[in-house]
Amino acid sequence: MLKGDVITMSNYKLISSDSHIMEPPNLWLDRIDPEYRTRAPMVVREGENDQWYADGDIKFGIIGSNTQAGRRFDAPETIVTEGTYEDVRPGGMDPHEHVKDLDIDTVHAGILYPSMGLTVWVIPSTDLLSAIFRAYNDWLADFCYHYPKRLKGIAMINVDSVGDAVNEMKRTKEMGLVGAMIPQRPLFGRYDSPMYEPLWIAASELDVPLSIHIGTSRWSPSDIPTHGEGKGLVEFTNQEYHMKDNVAALIYSGVFERHPTLKIGIVEFGISWAPYFLQRMDTVYKERPVRFDGMRFGKNMLPSDFFRQNMFISFQEDALGIELRHHVGVETLVWGSDYPHAESTFPKSREIVDEILKGIPEAEKKLIAGENCARLYHIE
Repeated sequence: MLKGDVITMSNYKLISSDSHIMEPPNLWLDRIDPEYRTRAPMVVREGENDQWYADGDIKFGIIGSNTQAGRRFDAPETIVTEGTYEDVRPGGMDPHEHVKDLDIDTVHAGILYPSMGLTVWVIPSTDLLSAIFRAYNDWLADFCYHYPKRLKGIAMINVDSVGDAVNEMKRTKEMGLVGAMIPQRPLFGRYDSPMYEPLWIAASELDVPLSIHIGTSRWSPSDIPTHGEGKGLVEFTNQEYHMKDNVAALIYSGVFERHPTLKIGIVEFGISWAPYFLQRMDTVYKERPVRFDGMRFGKNMLPSDFFRQNMFISFQEDALGIELRHHVGVETLVWGSDYPHAESTFPKSREIVDEILKGIPEAEKKLIAGENCARLYHIE
């Protein structure tokens, strides 16, 4: 920057649609239903690192990179996958410190997802998983209680049992949580299965947005342990694979035609993959009616119209996706910081968002940076 240049910062309201907490080591031992305490998630010190286990020997979660916000800018060489709770950023576990970090980052409010909870879906036992979710939701509601206008929690619900998921969604709505997350790969069938119809009905009636966050594949009897860096990189690079299945299943099966107020979000998958996929869905729908047994949506709606009407999609730093924004709909886009994870934009979120949104109309900037998220979750 030349001497005398003036830095102009934006003044739009910045709201993170995808932030996280860091589950404290005693969360489940303290809060889970007593009959599950001996099977509850717990932290074990292994060598120099802390590791989560549940139900005996089921390993999940990583401590290090889930808690290292800011290091990518100041000391990227210090980012590590594993770590200990001594190094966890306080804002991950303490709501007062979390809000201080929101202020540092000039972020008005954050929608809160789990960290260890993203991989707890690998636990096979359905009843234990539901107990884990209930305890987590209780803790999260308490976390958000101190700053109800700035900290907005997303409940975890177990769709192994749709009835259980619906009951937990109702319970957590009353507790003040503002949405619910479902896995990117459920245990039973795809989301076009009739078994999920009560879930869509309840979410619509309760005005609870559902979201599918990256990294939340449910355990399956056919799962094979992943070994080696190469396979992990291949899977991570193609992370939208299951999401394409979900979007197509939901839209083609008429879920949104039956439930026009239902909102379902795609969280932390980015935007850039979506324009071609929406075009592909429209093409298949228009050119291959035999595949749909002659079924046509009402009001001349296309699959992409339902996406723009009923779905939302979060991004972090997807500049290409912003260039293609009109292909998915500006009002579907919600920005997220991913705090306190290592890849987070904290503490440079406004600077990064300003750069990504440079040159687009001010009204669109406001929608993408915060207004879309505020409307979705009723944030003042």
